[in-house]
Amino acid sequence: MRFVKMQGIGNDYVYVDCIRQPLPSDIPSLAKKISDRNFGVGGDGLILICPSDKADARMRMFNNDGSESEMCGNGVRCVAKFVYDHGIAKKTALAIETGRGVLKLELETAAGKCHQVRVDMGEPILIAENIPTTLSGTPPLEVPLVIDGAELKVTCVSMGNPHCITFVNEITNHMVLGIGPKVEHHSAFPRRTNVEFVRVDNPGEITMRVWERGSGETLACGTGACAVAVAGVLTGRTNRSIIAHLRGGDLRLDWSKNDNHVFMTGPAVEVFQGEWPDCQ
Repeated sequence: MRFVKMQGIGNDYVYVDCIRQPLPSDIPSLAKKISDRNFGVGGDGLILICPSDKADARMRMFNNDGSESEMCGNGVRCVAKFVYDHGIAKKTALAIETGRGVLKLELETAAGKCHQVRVDMGEPILIAENIPTTLSGTPPLEVPLVIDGAELKVTCVSMGNPHCITFVNEITNHMVLGIGPKVEHHSAFPRRTNVEFVRVDNPGEITMRVWERGSGETLACGTGACAVAVAGVLTGRTNRSIIAHLRGGDLRLDWSKNDNHVFMTGPAVEVFQGEWPDCQ
């Protein structure tokens, strides 16, 4: 099975072209094996590029624990690069089908390769039961959440997958690695949740770290950055256009007043290609 390792500001996945080769038979097992950083290719998960009857390609995303997620913002940029660079659809305006629906992407290209992608991530989902969360509010804004006797003030937003955001003065390892997994599995989130810890540097700039549902801490999370952009506006902390600094690099986020859509711009990089000997 041929694969390509790609990354978007350090959020790295193994990508498999399932348009021109067969769909693997046991995808969750493959995701766990191939994502292993010691015994596999290594990555935050597995992304399959599949045929679509409503878009240029369909993205299916699996975390490194084998669970399937609805959406990955950094991943969809890399899917667009793969689709363009590998000749599936050689055009700079693409439509990619995801668990969130069909997304529109604009590619910046040079010398026949895609280098950066702007993604229309659609409207944020703000109704609690659709995020989903049992916390109160539409959306839940600065709602108390008790973890190990300590109270967090959290804001919940979905970008097709659930996010729980807390704004802090300083981001610590204890927060991300200690509190993050406990929030992920908290009973207030029936499908678990991604967890963002955010420091506001100024109204146009934030720094964040992410505990991703099913993957642990990652260097970046595109949907998480989009959710933070929305939460920052809703809580009065940030402008509608911001730069998000993540451990793997920067993303530009714009929450449009015109159509309520969130736009994310960032790089997409191919690292290497290879062949996986056991895809069964």
